[in-house]
Amino acid sequence: MDVGSLGGILLALAGILAGLLLEGGHLSQVLQPTAAIIVFGGTFGAVMLQFPLKTVFSAAGRLVRLFLHKQDTGALQLTQIVSFANKARREGIVSLDPELPKIGNPFLREALTLAVDGMESSELRRIMEFQIDNVSETEARIPAVFESAGGFSPTIGIIGAVIGLIQVMQHLDHMDQVGRGIAVAFVATIYGVGAANLFFLPAAGKLKQRARDEQRLKEMALEGVISILEGMNPRMIEVKLRSFQDSAPRTPEKPAAESRP
Repeated sequence: MDVGSLGGILLALAGILAGLLLEGGHLSQVLQPTAAIIVFGGTFGAVMLQFPLKTVFSAAGRLVRLFLHKQDTGALQLTQIVSFANKARREGIVSLDPELPKIGNPFLREALTLAVDGMESSELRRIMEFQIDNVSETEARIPAVFESAGGFSPTIGIIGAVIGLIQVMQHLDHMDQVGRGIAVAFVATIYGVGAANLFFLPAAGKLKQRARDEQRLKEMALEGVISILEGMNPRMIEVKLRSFQDSAPRTPEKPAAESRP
């Protein structure tokens, strides 16, 4: 469970509702099904018009990852790569062939497979960087869906408010209901602006950050495999790959594995 994501949205909602109650308001004043239908129906419809359905469904599926996510700093991958470097230095890179099925990271396994098969480092880099770029381009569409929804929802909220005001103006003969009708009409604006700034735009920002973290780990794996292929000292590989870690110590007290000439 991502405590930051869940706690953030709960804190934002709690703050707004607490302010409403402190001002003498009631929850029923902001719970308007009609406004919700207008805002969310209109927003989702506009998003579906802008993006292919496959992209929209993919973005909807990522909502689970928004709240359920395990942070990977790359420590395990770093240890694994340094271990491979030590073995390759002692026995040759072909000796890593039996280790390939044990690698859980598909990107690292594929890159190391190409290296074991004898591919040149320059060609390996070109192929794997092309794969990284393609995946990054696909992943960038997911946050764009939420950014788009964050742009549409406030405007749709204004449309909902105007629709509500039109209904109010048609019943000016009942002045006792005009004030209440205007208040209800502006609930749509609250929904639109609130959804954009409390969920859609923050969700897009977090998904962008996670996509970048995943790309960074792939770049780390690629640099590690190429360094092994070029025969770099395992200790140097470890120091080099630590630069890809956000919170890794720059001067490790103990190397991941002992290197031998």
